[in-house]
Amino acid sequence: MNTTSLERSKKTGKIVTYAALIIGSVIMVFPFVWMLLTSSKTVSESMQVPPTIFPNTIMLDNFFEAVKSLPFVNMYTNTILMIIFRVVFAVLFSSMAGYAFAKLQFKGKNLLFGIVLMQMMLPSQIFIIPQYQMVAKLGIANSIAALVFPGLVSAFGTFFLRQAYLGIPNEVAEAAFLDGCNQWQTFTKVMFPLTSSSVAALTVFTAVFAYSDLMWPLVVNSDLKMMTLSSGLATLRGQFSTNFPVLMAGSLLAMLPMVILYLFFQKQFIEGIAMTGGK
Repeated sequence: MNTTSLERSKKTGKIVTYAALIIGSVIMVFPFVWMLLTSSKTVSESMQVPPTIFPNTIMLDNFFEAVKSLPFVNMYTNTILMIIFRVVFAVLFSSMAGYAFAKLQFKGKNLLFGIVLMQMMLPSQIFIIPQYQMVAKLGIANSIAALVFPGLVSAFGTFFLRQAYLGIPNEVAEAAFLDGCNQWQTFTKVMFPLTSSSVAALTVFTAVFAYSDLMWPLVVNSDLKMMTLSSGLATLRGQFSTNFPVLMAGSLLAMLPMVILYLFFQKQFIEGIAMTGGK
């Protein structure tokens, strides 16, 4: 193959790659654009067949109607508190459990870690009934504690940070012991700081998973003022008919916390996802 043919082949490959990426980007962005356009339509326009792409007039009243229909201040507060507490508990307990499974030797270690892996393999819906029964017996339903309850421990976080600790040489811990550190000091002052990038990735994914959690908040909190953004928006869907423009307007308002979080921490988001993919 001569140089001209090789350059032509590379150019064709680049064109095909860019075309595929552009098509993929359009497919990913289209639902958001459609939600934005629908939020500005009338009810008749949103249900018209064939569908209309652009609204005849921009209906900002849909946003006011969404705010009137739902207590967004309470829902924002509940969602933010749930995310914060779930992140704190996930990082705290997953770090300790991950360190124990990676660096400590104790009886039943492999069995316990097998249970952690088993929990990751099972769908989360299986645990809803027993978790709800525990919440009901503790008397903490319709509260922030109920929203946080399933996030007290994280099987994914335990496995993820265990892999991070396994990547740290044992000589680091041995040097800490020689310097006079006990097991707790070795963990808190030496080993845990070395997993900062993994902790940042776990923080990002825990926040995203908590924000998008729908089933558990919808089950455990029946009071509208104690619902999160995802479960509160689900109440806008009627049994026989749905005001889709108001629903889409509420969805846009519900996106604000995660959009703001991404704008401030986009570097951590990208690094966390890239590092997790590397793992």
